[in-house]
Amino acid sequence: MTSNKSFKSSVRARMDKTGESYTAARAHLITDPEPAPAAPADQPTGTGAATIRERVSDPKLAEATGRDYDTWFALLDAWEATTRTHTEIAAWLVREYDVNGWWAQTVTVAYEQERGLRVPGQKKDGFAASASKTVNVPAERLFAAFADPELRSRWLPVEASERTAKPGKRFTADLPEDSRIAVTFQAKGEAKSMVGIEHTRIGSADRANEWKSDWRTWLTDLKKLLES
Repeated sequence: MTSNKSFKSSVRARMDKTGESYTAARAHLITDPEPAPAAPADQPTGTGAATIRERVSDPKLAEATGRDYDTWFALLDAWEATTRTHTEIAAWLVREYDVNGWWAQTVTVAYEQERGLRVPGQKKDGFAASASKTVNVPAERLFAAFADPELRSRWLPVEASERTAKPGKRFTADLPEDSRIAVTFQAKGEAKSMVGIEHTRIGSADRANEWKSDWRTWLTDLKKLLES
């Protein structure tokens, strides 16, 4: 079973990424309905997304938690988990079976998907879309394309209201339809970097697919702009 030390490392990794306190980061990992291990940056979300069971194999789950999906599902059915909230299910797995909080999320979302309580790509606050692009510029330049309003307007045709910004690392903003983006940047060398978009709080699976298509187009436009 994954050790508590591993979970603490996950909490600290989130603290480094988001700037949250240890308590806030720990609470997020326990209650966030999208579990780790996360899908790759280009993994589809919304309609057509892979289920947790497709993304994380039975042997991998059994190795980490001591039980496979069907065994966990049987235990959850006996507890009448379909009548419980996501947070209640995850907390029960942690409390009653000492499951690492990270893996409790994997089991919980897989169970909700299997029992028709959640569709792939659905989160507690709506649906999500993701996209990524590698661009032949330094990470700082790629970050500026999001953080600088004038430069951003040259490739992004929708309004974005900045929420937080960590130069060269992370940018978050509010978008139309009460949705939100979290953007991360990763250096791939002195003159190459990758941007990853996670667009959340989307109203429907169909709208998530539309946003995803838009992001693919916009990131291609961004690449052309910065590499020209």
